[in-house]
Amino acid sequence: MSYTQPASKPTSGMHYFAEGWRLISRPGIKRYVVLPLLVNVLLMGSAFWWLFSQLGVWIPSMMSHVPDWLQWLSYLLWPLAVISVLLVFSYLFSTLTNLIAAPFCGLLAEQLENSLTGKPLPDTGIFGIVKDLPRIMAREWRKLMYYLPRALLLLVLYFVPGIGQTLAPVLWFLFSAWMLAVQYCDYPFDNHKVSFADMRRALRQHKTDNLQFGALISLFTMIPILNLVILPVAVCGATAMWVDRYRSQFARH
Repeated sequence: MSYTQPASKPTSGMHYFAEGWRLISRPGIKRYVVLPLLVNVLLMGSAFWWLFSQLGVWIPSMMSHVPDWLQWLSYLLWPLAVISVLLVFSYLFSTLTNLIAAPFCGLLAEQLENSLTGKPLPDTGIFGIVKDLPRIMAREWRKLMYYLPRALLLLVLYFVPGIGQTLAPVLWFLFSAWMLAVQYCDYPFDNHKVSFADMRRALRQHKTDNLQFGALISLFTMIPILNLVILPVAVCGATAMWVDRYRSQFARH
């Protein structure tokens, strides 16, 4: 059954996030959800168990950088510090998980697009993924190189007394939202061999909606239990977005 997007239907980032939850149970797709789901459960489950065991040490250490004249704001800065750590490590853990699960995520995006449009991609299936594995890993490396210098700049900002503990969490949340939109939308773009630069330019055309989509993924990545299933949900939502907004422009018919 093909997928059509009525003109009157909302197409915000929230809409596509909700679509992701619906599409993971679409007939014929569930078996492609299993492998990225297993990778996410094993890695994210272990990572967050370790993270929560370390928070009692890290948060007091971060608070020690707050100057004496701002100690009266400690009741506000403490939760900001916790949120900051969760944001940073949620994205770092997601990046590692996505690196390992990238071939399975690409396969899920490919099969879902086929299901939504009724038009299979060339070289589809597991053998096509194996053949494209070097290109897929190179693409993940490209995303990492885009991410690292910007992330390091924000991490340095955390250690600026006062300003870092208040401004950095907001900037990190916006940056994480953008990067998660880039991460998950890239799977269908990459399946069609659209360059990374062209993909970013396309996403910037709907930046508010993509930030909203990425922000919801970021929030759910911090929620125990729900963060274990967010990877395939995000891939499915991003693929629905690709089909509605970008496929007609970039896909080779």
